[in-house]
Amino acid sequence: MKKSEQVARSAYDASALWDSARGYMRVLLRDVEVEVRVGLHPWEKYPERPTRLIVNVELFAHVPPRSTLSPSDKPLIDYDDIREELRKWPGRPHTPLLESLVDELVRLAFRNPHVEACRVSIVKPDVFNEAAGAGVEVYRLRHELKPASA
Repeated sequence: MKKSEQVARSAYDASALWDSARGYMRVLLRDVEVEVRVGLHPWEKYPERPTRLIVNVELFAHVPPRSTLSPSDKPLIDYDDIREELRKWPGRPHTPLLESLVDELVRLAFRNPHVEACRVSIVKPDVFNEAAGAGVEVYRLRHELKPASA
């Protein structure tokens, strides 16, 4: 395998980003398709022509061994808040940068006190004819974030 292939492959490998010596849970919300008015290009600024986005969110939490959880326990991480937020995006005002949307989802992910890390990616699959997509992906650890008042 070429080095470039290894680098690309490791970008999607959670073990490269997470401490595999401890048990953890990864909650996924994959390939959510949503239309949003977003972008800097002139053709992306027409209100009647939103941009199709593909959104992926991964939420990570260290969890106790399964034997200590009862079947009646609520999930430590629930992706419903993120899903509900994404359902509102078609009605939002134009946003110039994908980075702003990614940051919103990261902040929303960390509202859950159990989430210790998250990965969020947003891709525009239709922006360039010669590319499968163009987008932004971030991986954040809770302890790396600055407090909101800073």
